[in-house]
Amino acid sequence: MKKLVVTFGLAAMSAFAGSWSGTVVDVMCKGKDVANHTKDCALGCSKSGYGLVTSDGQFYKFDESGNAKALAALKKSTKDKDLKASVSGTMDGDVIKVDAIKME
Repeated sequence: MKKLVVTFGLAAMSAFAGSWSGTVVDVMCKGKDVANHTKDCALGCSKSGYGLVTSDGQFYKFDESGNAKALAALKKSTKDKDLKASVSGTMDGDVIKVDAIKME
């Protein structure tokens, strides 16, 4: 019984809800100049998945549902680069389980 309680406690501690702001970028280009990363490149590299680079340079990958939401948001965006967004969801390690994404 104690193992069960400890397991659920650790799982609850590792995931937390929140919101983050940064630049949406595909995984293939996360180490490049994200401010000048283009929408066309992000759409072309969609199979690698997406994530968010925060102002402090941290990269957080999106879950599968978040990848689909990011792709839809990018397609609707009128910006060609500097793809800033606000993301809400649950952080689990270095992966954001995306509830919503809004391009800025």
